[in-house]
Amino acid sequence: MKAVNVLVLTGYGLNCDNETAYAFELAGAVAQRVHINALIAGAVSLSEFQILVFGGGFSWGDDHGAGVIQAVRMKTSIGRDLFDFVEKGNLVMGICNGFQTLVNLGLLPGFDLAAQKPENALRSVAVTFNDCGNFRDQWVNMRVNPASSCVYTQGLTDLELPVRHGEGKFYTDPETLKRLKDNQQVALQYALPDGHPADQAFPYNPNGSISDIAGICDSTGRIFGLMPHPEAYNHWTNHPDWPLMKEKLKRRGEPLPSGLTPGLQMLANGVNYFR
Repeated sequence: MKAVNVLVLTGYGLNCDNETAYAFELAGAVAQRVHINALIAGAVSLSEFQILVFGGGFSWGDDHGAGVIQAVRMKTSIGRDLFDFVEKGNLVMGICNGFQTLVNLGLLPGFDLAAQKPENALRSVAVTFNDCGNFRDQWVNMRVNPASSCVYTQGLTDLELPVRHGEGKFYTDPETLKRLKDNQQVALQYALPDGHPADQAFPYNPNGSISDIAGICDSTGRIFGLMPHPEAYNHWTNHPDWPLMKEKLKRRGEPLPSGLTPGLQMLANGVNYFR
């Protein structure tokens, strides 16, 4: 079976690249960490990969806003290459700081493919400071939109993943929000533990995102940005309630969970898209 090659960006304050590459390897891909400069200089070509991942961290220290400098530098140097990569049917994923970068690049919300061209891309959504006024490091419950065309969320329902950000509030105008919902581009929403909508309730919605939005995709479903970290749930023991979960299963005589965690399944969906 032909390998699915994943490029995970690294450099200038990004700090989740090792974890992300490791998780994609567990999900069945061949992952390579590539410094942003190597991609911009042409030492590494996007044509060698099927999935491009903008990972988490604090690119350029978020000095001019989260993901802003990374987006400007990439758009002005290889913006056309990024568009060609998408146009060829490949996948893009932005996690946390990567989501912020995709928004600033104009690749999301991506209502139509032509709008993603560097010369056409405009910002119509934002990911900004948490309403609570501080950094949030916690696990969150989420609802998956089964009607979304998002490649990464197919087959998933409710799930839990960790968030760790100070600028995670998704915001846009009412018209754009309606368009996102009508197009089924809202892929993930923060929820209560019972699966019902968080309805802006803190800390279930950790940042104040409108409509509890945790992740969106473009109109093709191939570009996906989310604030939670799927790569950080790469083993069942990563879950903070694992000791309790294990003891409950043991007392009921039920087997411990095996196979891919929900976080890895999300990445595996991207890998399996090419198979």
